Amino acid sequence: MATQELIQLYADTYGTAPAHVEQLPGAGSNRRYYRLSDDDRTVIGCIGTSVEENRAFFRLAQLFAQRRLPVPAVYAMSADATCYLQEDLGNRSLFDFLSQGRQRGGAYSDEEVAMLKSVMTDLPRFQFEAAGEDVWQHCYPLREMDAQSIQFDLNYFKYNYLKLTGTEFNELMLEADFQLFKADLLQTSEQGFMYRDFQARNMMLTPQGLRYIDFQGGRRGPIYYDVASFLWQASAHYSEELRQTLTDTYLDALQPYLRIERATFMQHLRRFVLFRTLQVLGAYGLRGLWERKPHFIESIPPALANLQQSIEQGSCDRYPYLKEIALNLIASQLQSAPSVPISPSLSVTIWSFSYKHGIPDDASGNGGGYVFDCRSTNNPGRYAEYKQLTGLDRPVIDFLERDGEILTFLESVRRLADFHVRRYIDRGFTHLQFCFGCTGGQHRSVYSAQHLAEYLHRRFGIEVNLIHREQNIRQHFPKRTEA
Repeated sequence: MATQELIQLYADTYGTAPAHVEQLPGAGSNRRYYRLSDDDRTVIGCIGTSVEENRAFFRLAQLFAQRRLPVPAVYAMSADATCYLQEDLGNRSLFDFLSQGRQRGGAYSDEEVAMLKSVMTDLPRFQFEAAGEDVWQHCYPLREMDAQSIQFDLNYFKYNYLKLTGTEFNELMLEADFQLFKADLLQTSEQGFMYRDFQARNMMLTPQGLRYIDFQGGRRGPIYYDVASFLWQASAHYSEELRQTLTDTYLDALQPYLRIERATFMQHLRRFVLFRTLQVLGAYGLRGLWERKPHFIESIPPALANLQQSIEQGSCDRYPYLKEIALNLIASQLQSAPSVPISPSLSVTIWSFSYKHGIPDDASGNGGGYVFDCRSTNNPGRYAEYKQLTGLDRPVIDFLERDGEILTFLESVRRLADFHVRRYIDRGFTHLQFCFGCTGGQHRSVYSAQHLAEYLHRRFGIEVNLIHREQNIRQHFPKRTEA
C-alpha cells in the first residue's frame, strides 16, 4: 500500500520505522500528506499521484535551498518518485494567522500588516533569485507562461463559470477580446520565477520566520502575476488602502533587482488582476457551483467585487465585449451567490474498521450515530493487484468508482448524514459518530469513511475527526472559521 512505501522510505532514511503516522488534512490537490515521527524527529511525508510533479517540487526545493530561499528542506525521495520526505514546518499557516483580520472584514492589526509586508518583501527574492535555466528545466508542466497556458485559463473561466451560471454570450465576440487580452498579457518583458500559487495557505509560520511551500507549479513568467494573485485573493478582504501599502512595499523590495516606474507597474498589474480574477472565478465555478464545496461558494461574491473594481479602474476598456459580459454577470450574480452555514459546536467522528476486530467504541459517551456495513459492495481485496493497497490509493478508488456499487451506497449515506447533521446543528448537539465496516477495514470502509469526512467538512465547515483504525491513520479537519 502507498502508506507502507512512505513508511519504508522513512525507515530506509533513518534506520527505523516511525512510531507515529498521522494523515494531515487535504488541501485541494491529489497529494496526501502525513506527519511521521519517532522520539528523535518529525518529518512530513508526501504521496503524490504525479511523479513529474513530485520530482519538480523535490528538485526545485533543493535549488531554492542552495539559493538560501526560505523553503522546507527535502530529505529523501523513493526510487519511483511516488513519495518523498520533507521538513516539518508545523501546522500554522499565514492563512491561519490572518483569520482574525478576515473575520473583522479586512481590519488587519499592525502585527498582521507587518507579516503581510514580510511576504511582499520576500516575493522579489523568489522571482529573481530563483530564476535561471537550472530551475526552468525542472518546472512542470510548463517551463514558462505562454499563449497556450493563458488560453487554457481564459477557457477555464468561460466554461466553468460563464457556462455554469447560464450567462448568455457570443462565442466569437468573446474570443476576439480574449485574443487581444492574451496578446497584451504577453507583452510584458519583466520576467522572473512565477510562483503561480502564491497565497497565504502556502506560507508557514515557523520560529525561524515565514517558509514557503507548494511551488511545484511554478514557471518563468511575468512578475505581476504573483502580486495580483496574493493581493487580490478573494477571501482576504484587503482594503484598497492596504493593497496600495503592500504594493509600495513590494516595489521597494524590487529595486535591487529591477527599476520600474510605479505608474507603468500599476498599468501592467491591473491587467493581471483582471486575468487572475477571471481565472479564479473559473476555479470557483468548478469547485463551488458544480462540486458544491462551501469554501469556493463563499469566495464568489468577493471575487465578483474584484471584477467590478477592475472594470471601474478601466482594465476592461480595451475589451468591450468582455466588459459587457462581466457587467451582466455582476448584476445577475453578486446578490444571489449561495452560502453554507458554519456550525459553531458540532464535532463529527468517522471511523473505518474491520468487523473482525469489532465495532469502534463511542468515546463521547452519548452512544449516538450510525454503523454502516460496506460488505454488500464489490470487494477490491479479492483481486491480487489491490491486496496491498487501501481505499486511499488511486487504483482502488478507480476500481470502486468504475464499479459504481459503492457510489449508490454512499448516495443513501449522504442523504441520511445531511439530515442528521443539520438536526444536530439546529439542536446544539456537540458530537455525532459514523462508522464504516468491511471485511478487512482496508478498501471499501476506508474509501467510504474518507468520502463522508471530506463531504461533511466541505458542506458544513464542521470539525471532523477521521480514524482509519486498521491502517493506524488519523486525520483532523478543523472547523472552518472564515466568515
